[in-house]
This record gives sequence, structure tokens and C-alpha cells, in this order.
Amino acid sequence: MRGQVARGLRVAVWAVLPGELALVVCLVAGVRIPGAVLLGAEALVVGVLALEAYVMWPLYAARRRAGDTRREAGLAVVRAAVPVALRRLIVHEFRALHSLGLWTVRRRHRIPEGARPFSYTGPQTGIMGAFLFVSVVETVVLALVIPWPLVHAIVLVVDVYGIVIVLALHAAAVTRPHLVEADGSLRLRYGALFDLRVPAGAIASARVERRFPDGGLVRVDEDGTLDLAVGSQTTVTVELTGAVEFVRPLGRRGSARTLRFHADDPRSAVAALTAPGRAAAPPLTRGRTAPFPPPAPPA
Repeated sequence: MRGQVARGLRVAVWAVLPGELALVVCLVAGVRIPGAVLLGAEALVVGVLALEAYVMWPLYAARRRAGDTRREAGLAVVRAAVPVALRRLIVHEFRALHSLGLWTVRRRHRIPEGARPFSYTGPQTGIMGAFLFVSVVETVVLALVIPWPLVHAIVLVVDVYGIVIVLALHAAAVTRPHLVEADGSLRLRYGALFDLRVPAGAIASARVERRFPDGGLVRVDEDGTLDLAVGSQTTVTVELTGAVEFVRPLGRRGSARTLRFHADDPRSAVAALTAPGRAAAPPLTRGRTAPFPPPAPPA
């Protein structure tokens, strides 16, 4: 019974939170909202939160009795109450906004000493610029033609925030490049949406190979080939000694034995991956990712 209530609460959260966000946007924009509407909306939110607390408190208490800290128990409750796709979307958005700040000050995200970064934004820069231009034009046109103050305020705030998010998504891709680290390990990234680490010993070979796969950002074939395409193209193919596991942008898991990704300078990326003297590591067993090897001792 409690499990059914929890599932119902997830649906309620999906329904209530967007409405609450719309009210906040209106208030920030200076729109006057009738008191009865505000009171009813807040009562609904408080009721959903109270019911959520009633359903999730036994889980929190059980985790505390099992020895979890308050933070660990609280995270367990959040994972049980909030759908994984929603959690990841929220985290992606915050990371993208953080990346926009890094981009503004011309910094990049977590590049260890000795690692070689490889950008991959070339094919999408023009597309993102065109999309940004269209968004700005749409915002200006709608601001001029919408006569109703409430609708005008909501659309204006949403459109401006949309422009910020477009910039943030591109900034995340610029500030989080692919990395070939000092020990020869590979870190594949696409902004804040995708992050895959491959130990040096798992890399069997790498070559320059331009392909134009169908599908979205992350696509896995039946034979275990992962395509991480940018602008619908990949330029580097990496064969692995065993399967590595990865997490898709919305939380689904998968595994791959061949990686195809885009790098703006594919020859340099392949040269870094195949350079002599890369640190060796035990080969991977199928379906598991081996731990990173320690750095090679100096000669």
C-alpha cells in the first residue's frame, strides 16, 4: 500500500512542481496573482510535501537504524521519492549553469596535470549559434506582439531563461573536453550530459575514422558499439579489450566494446591514445570496468 502511495506521489510531484514554478515566474515578473489562487497553490504544495514526508519517513528511519548518516539516509529517501530522470535533468541543468560561469572566466572543468584535452564542439558551434539567433529573434517578436500582460511576462521570462540554457549547454561542451590523461586513460565527455572513463589497459587500438551514425547523442548498436556523435558525426574509433559500462544522460545503463566519438583534431587524439609508453593495466572482464592503474614510475 505504501509503495502505491509513493508511486502516486511521484505523479503528484511531476504535476505540482511545474505549476509552482509558473507561479514563481509570474511573481518574479511582477504579475499580480489573486490571493485565492496563491493560497490554493501553496496549500496543494504543502499537502503533497506532508504526504511525501509521511510515506518516506519509515525509509529514512530504517536507514538511520542501519547505521547510515543523516546525509546518506536523506539521499536514499530522495532517490526513492524523485524519479531518476528528473534528478539527472536537474543536476545537468545546474552543471550547465556552472559551466557557463567557467566559460565566462575562460576556465575549463577538472583537467588534471599532464592530461591532454581534445575539443569536440566544432560541428555544433554553427548550429548552436543559429539556434541562439532564432531564439533571440523569437523572444523580441513575441515581446512585441503579445498584448496580454500575464502571458507576455511568462513568455518573456521563459524565453530569456531558454536563451541562457542554450548558452549554458554549449559552454558545458566547451569547458568539458575529452581527455587523454598522463597514464594513457581516456575520458569521454559531452558537456554535463555524458562522462565515461576508460583505463589505459582497456584500450586495444585507436584509429581515425569518420562516420555519420543515425540516432541521437548516445547510441549503442547490438554488437556493443557506442556512438557519441556531435553534429551527427564521429571521427575516432577506439577498440577495447573488454566491455565498459556507462550511464546514459537520463540514467539508463549500458555497456560497449567499441567507442566512436568526435574530436575536432582526431589525428592528435589517436596519436595520444596510441603513444608508446602508455601505462599498462589488466584487461577488462566483460561487463565490468577495471579500476584505474597507478601512474607509471618515472624512468
